[in-house]
Amino acid sequence: MKFSGKNVLVTGASKGIGAEVAKVLATYGLKVWINYRSKPELADAVKDAIEAEGGVAAVIKGDVSLEADWAEMLKTIVEADGELSYLVNNAGITKDKLALRMSIEDFDDVINANLKSAFIGCRDALKLMSKKKFGSVVNISSIVGEMGNPGQTNYSASKGGVNTMTKAFAKEGAARSIRYNAITPGFIRTDMTDELKPEVKENYERNIPLGRFGESKEVADAVAFLLSDHSSYITGEILKVNGGLYV
Repeated sequence: MKFSGKNVLVTGASKGIGAEVAKVLATYGLKVWINYRSKPELADAVKDAIEAEGGVAAVIKGDVSLEADWAEMLKTIVEADGELSYLVNNAGITKDKLALRMSIEDFDDVINANLKSAFIGCRDALKLMSKKKFGSVVNISSIVGEMGNPGQTNYSASKGGVNTMTKAFAKEGAARSIRYNAITPGFIRTDMTDELKPEVKENYERNIPLGRFGESKEVADAVAFLLSDHSSYITGEILKVNGGLYV
């Protein structure tokens, strides 16, 4: 795949899908900034893995729900590289409970970590990328942002917001040649899903037309496509990576 830009910031990149996105993007020659909020050893391990394969990476700490942390991260990146070419808003949390038991704090925490953080990233990337009239942003959303899920009212709301927000940013960024797209993964094999009981996994898999959970690399490959020059006429799209579960 061809990339005209030179670097990318991936939020929440110390583990899971974010780590795989960072590794895949590095294989295309991009310098990858690996964002983490806690546990620097995990972020360092991702950096080491990238460098072992000949890639270029840097680790950058920041709580993406905070404007001040975004400002500091982007300042560091611009001082080092002169620009930010690509952004992947991947960081997020869950605080699952049935709605009747969900506190306002549970709701606000997930909205702040998942939706507000992506808004700040999209907005500040637009400011930076406007200087060169070039850039591409991919927001990692979720299938539950399209279909909802019991016990995840807060998470569903945050990801549904990410989807429509992506479309709004696409319309605002188009005049500056800055593209915004989102990906809605379905059930992806991660540490979290690996902990599910076998019978629970089997039940989920029966409902997936392709008959299996996805792999993090399959999400990462989709991210690479949407960032790359190969998708230069695609903006405002919500790409489903879910094995046909929600079509």
